[in-house]
Amino acid sequence: MKVSEGKATLVGSKPEDVFYNPIQQFNRDISVMSIKAWSQLYPKKREEPFINIVEGLAATGLRSCRYAKEIPLVKTVLANDLSAAAVEQIKMNAAHNEVSEVVVAKQGDANDAIRSTRAHIVDLDPYGGAAPFLDAAVQSAVNGGMLLVTCTDLAVLAGNAHPEKCFSQYGGTTLHGDSGHESALRLLLNTVATTAAKYGRAIVPMMSISVDYYIRCFIMIKTSKLLVKENLSKSMIVYYCTGCTSHHTQPLGVITPKYGTARGPVVGTHCEFCGNPFRIAGPMWAGRLHDTEFVNKVLEVCQDSSPETYGTKPRIQGILELVKREIPDSPFYLNPPNLGSIVRSPLTPPLEVFTSALFNGGYEASLTHARPGCVKTNAPFSYIWDLYRHWVKMHDKDSASMKDSPGKRILMKEPSQEVSFEYNQKSADIETLRQSKMVKFQENPRADWGPQSKAKKVKTE
Repeated sequence: MKVSEGKATLVGSKPEDVFYNPIQQFNRDISVMSIKAWSQLYPKKREEPFINIVEGLAATGLRSCRYAKEIPLVKTVLANDLSAAAVEQIKMNAAHNEVSEVVVAKQGDANDAIRSTRAHIVDLDPYGGAAPFLDAAVQSAVNGGMLLVTCTDLAVLAGNAHPEKCFSQYGGTTLHGDSGHESALRLLLNTVATTAAKYGRAIVPMMSISVDYYIRCFIMIKTSKLLVKENLSKSMIVYYCTGCTSHHTQPLGVITPKYGTARGPVVGTHCEFCGNPFRIAGPMWAGRLHDTEFVNKVLEVCQDSSPETYGTKPRIQGILELVKREIPDSPFYLNPPNLGSIVRSPLTPPLEVFTSALFNGGYEASLTHARPGCVKTNAPFSYIWDLYRHWVKMHDKDSASMKDSPGKRILMKEPSQEVSFEYNQKSADIETLRQSKMVKFQENPRADWGPQSKAKKVKTE
């Protein structure tokens, strides 16, 4: 097998011997761009004018070879794998790509390899979840360095079936419903934050994205007792309704100006809108998911990159444009058609009408990169459900004929706020972005294009 990707070429490996997933080119492309962006933005964070990288689960070594060839100032890439067959492939590919002096192949346990070095960039891209490697990773990164983490176990992080496994791996439970993938991001970030705190280290999320079948987080690691203290106020639990999916966040701590625990609970035992009971998710990260300056720099690097080298450039541009416009301080997003189905709306408000009503009410709104057609907003659910009450009345929907349901109980209450569906100019930017021809979400490139199976012939000796 011979595969070219970026400026590197993968040679000699058989798919059954060493794991390789071509669909992950997007992951590798955006990782190269992000490390370039980090190196341009934070030169003062580095004690030396070079970059050391450790990849704990390197497989074929393609990513390591790309880092060596495509990122300026890279001095060493420690490419580790437990499999002897993988290590041979790493050596072969490093030699073929003429980067043997930079890419150092190592066979052994990933945690041992990561702990053995102090790196500016620590890259974790395991098959499944990254939880077993986080402790070593937060120790390895230099002050101001960056941790790159992929998790493909979204059945655990974003699914409904395994709350006990989610808790055992990530120290929390996930939010059921439309915002499951953002919940996955926040669970991972909180896990990294609490793991790093044990060593007097804090996290600054630079960019956190949900794409395809995985999540990918770019996290700055800082040695800061002050930032560690802020973890309490940046952690939250979430109450979510089993009937109408309304959710409410509860921070665990406050700074006013001293550090203290937050008052609660923010809700009763049953939803004020539909009467169904609440369930609890979390604890999870309550802070920002992205750093605007960093996202803009990655977008700048992307725009300057060759489309011949970076085959996923159009999609990276599309996702970054969505990410940079996301409302920063409002966790989770809404799915307007799904909310409409709860109240049996005969016609879901078009997205432009829905966002106009939010803007007219004095609230903010944006699209989300995590799911097409969904909206992030700081509007409370009291306003959201008033919006639907007005909308249903405008379209002469008679709730009296509805069977008892969360939606009927919502509609039986009179609106307490005025809602205007008049066109708002601010919604034009959202609609323009939504209808743009930028590639923002994955289109199936082939059959069976998901996570794929592990390598069948794994040799560890």
